[in-house]
Order: sequence, then structure tokens, then C-alpha cells
Amino acid sequence: MPYDADMKKIIRVLTAVAAGLVLAAPGTLATPAAAASAPPGVTGLGLPRPTGGFAVGRDTLHLVDRERKDPWVPTADRELLLSLYYPALAHTGNPAPYMSAPEAKALLTDRGQLGEYVTPERLAATRTNARTDALPRPAANRYPLVVLSPGFTMPRSSLTALAEDLASRGYVVAAVDHAYESDGTVFPGGRMLTCKACEQVFPDGSLHRVSDGRARDIPFVLDRLTGPRPAWRYSWLIDPRHIGMAGHSIGGAAASATMAVDPRVDAGVNMDGTFFTPVPQTGLAGRPFLMLAGDPALLPPDFPDTSWEDSWPRLDGWKRWLTVTGAGHPGFTDWPVLGDQVGYPHPETPLSGTRSQQITRAYVGDFFDLHLRGKPAPRLDGPTAADPEVVFHRS
Repeated sequence: MPYDADMKKIIRVLTAVAAGLVLAAPGTLATPAAAASAPPGVTGLGLPRPTGGFAVGRDTLHLVDRERKDPWVPTADRELLLSLYYPALAHTGNPAPYMSAPEAKALLTDRGQLGEYVTPERLAATRTNARTDALPRPAANRYPLVVLSPGFTMPRSSLTALAEDLASRGYVVAAVDHAYESDGTVFPGGRMLTCKACEQVFPDGSLHRVSDGRARDIPFVLDRLTGPRPAWRYSWLIDPRHIGMAGHSIGGAAASATMAVDPRVDAGVNMDGTFFTPVPQTGLAGRPFLMLAGDPALLPPDFPDTSWEDSWPRLDGWKRWLTVTGAGHPGFTDWPVLGDQVGYPHPETPLSGTRSQQITRAYVGDFFDLHLRGKPAPRLDGPTAADPEVVFHRS
């Protein structure tokens, strides 16, 4: 597609933390009187409790692909940092942090005026529901694996609420930070890796390089989690016969791109992401795919994205195209929930953070229940009065 200043603006909007924690044009924010300090009676931010029956553990895993150079810094080997969520024994371990203060500062710096509504320290201290060093919960059968890939410039922590919920429902979840593709992620050794990819893809609009690269990252992740010499201490929890992948924004494009090259991924979800890497003409070998979009009425009127229309006929298995009325681009991440708690005004996206997160966790969770576990998922059969915001655009 042609690339110009308007396209760059649109891409930045679609990859920003919007509608709750937002990149906004100057003058569009309300006055910051209620901003960085907490509202009366509110002592801290917190993510919603998971809906499943299991406690959640969290581990961190650093992976280095010695056989592949980083696409953005060719002098370095490709590095990935994973948060691994898993069903755990209750009351074991310690509360897991949301993100580090330097990471929160990097994120807020890129969001300009957002820092008037929340400080890095307060964002970093967001209460999660997972616990580090929690003992894994044994099960008669191993747990399916779901890989989560965040939006461009976003850290893996932006999908924490979804990751925790899936783990509470009986999944192992691997949320991935792809080196040099977030505003700032602290890697081992205290190294803050910033968005070198931004410097390369925004000038020429080559966003496909991001989703193409992630489609090489995830097979390496699967090798290291499920291969003969696994890198994770709890890899024995994973059932390698049942693997799914979901992503937000460009992470959603990475889900289909990964499925196109790795048959181990049985089912995929694109949460409001342009298919910068097109779905192959030959399809995805009949594997199921869910396209979950924000409200199209909230997009710029001249938004030049036809990738969903182009991709739909190429999806050759079970498929759904759902839209969520009132949800903006980041409605499938943690940001609307946290934005509501800091008093961020977002009248342009009327769906509350609580509701957007309820819908995200319900539909993504049910999708994986259906296709990785064979459990009935009636809410995916068609519109329901319980979820009036969810529109079956195609099915």
C-alpha cells in the first residue's frame, strides 16, 4: 500500500496504547487535574481477577537463538523474553510484578501526555493475579499451550489480563517480548532494549518485516518449550499436541503468519491487527482462525486497510469475523481497564475497560476451548443477548 505521512499517523494510532492509555494529538486530552495522582480512595491499579478455577503461576524465560541474527540489530543474536503463565497450587509463590519502572517510563514517554494521568511507578506497581515461583498444579493430562504476541511497540505485559485468565482456565501461556520491537523491555543484565525496529519500518511502511520476523521467532519458541531438550523448567506441563496462538495488532498478523509456516500451531486469533503478512492463497491447511476486531465505526473514515477482506476467503477452516461495538484498537489489551482506573477520558470509545476485557477473555478463551480441547462454545455459534456488543460480521 502507498506510504505517506498520513499512513504513518494511522499506523502510529493503531500501534499505540489507545482508548484508556492513549497516544493523543495535542489538545485532545482533558485537563490533567485527576491525572498522575490516584483518584480519591484509590490506592493502586489492578487487573481483573481471572474467571477460571485455577490459581496462576508465572515464570520468566530468556531465549537466545544462536543460529539467527536479530533482524533489527544484525550484530546481535536474536533474543526473546517470555512470561510463562501456568495453573498453579494456590497460596504458593509471591505476587508477580506487572512491569519494571524503567519499562513503564519508556512506554509512557512514547505516549506523550499520558504521563499526566499515571506515573511510571504507579503503572509498574499494577496488581496482577499471578505469583512467581508458584508450584505448578499437577494434572492427569498436560495443558494446551497458547502463545501471545503483543502489538508493535507494546510490551508482553499489555496482554497480562488475557494471559492470566487463560492460565486460570487450564492453559500454559507464553507471552513473548520480541527484542527491539517494544518501547522498552529490560532484558537480562539490566539491558533496556528499545524499539530499533521503529526506526526502520516507519520510514518506508515495511511493517510486514515485523510479522514476518515473529513468524520465525515463534517456531524457535516452540522448539525450546516442547523439543527434546526444553529450556523451561516446567515444560513437562505442556501438551505439544495442542498449541494455539493469539496476538494483538501486528501480533495478530504474526499469528496467521506463524500458522502458515509451522503446522504445530493448531488454531489462531487476530485481535484487531492488519494482516501485514498476507494469509497465503493456499490457506492455513484447514486450521481454525478467529478475527476479533474493534468497532469499525471508530476507524478513520479514509483508513486504507483491506487486509481483512482480502484474508477472509483465504482462511480455509473454521472461521469467524467478529466486531465489538464501542471497542477501540487496544480494547483487547489491559489498557482500557487501567485507563478507567486512572480516570482517563475516552468518550470516543464508549465500551468500558471492564466490559472490553470480559468480552476478550470470554471469546478468546472459548475459541481455544473449542479447538484445542473440543469443548462446546455456544457463544461462537452466533449472536447472543448476553453479549449485545459482539457483532458476527462474518461466520
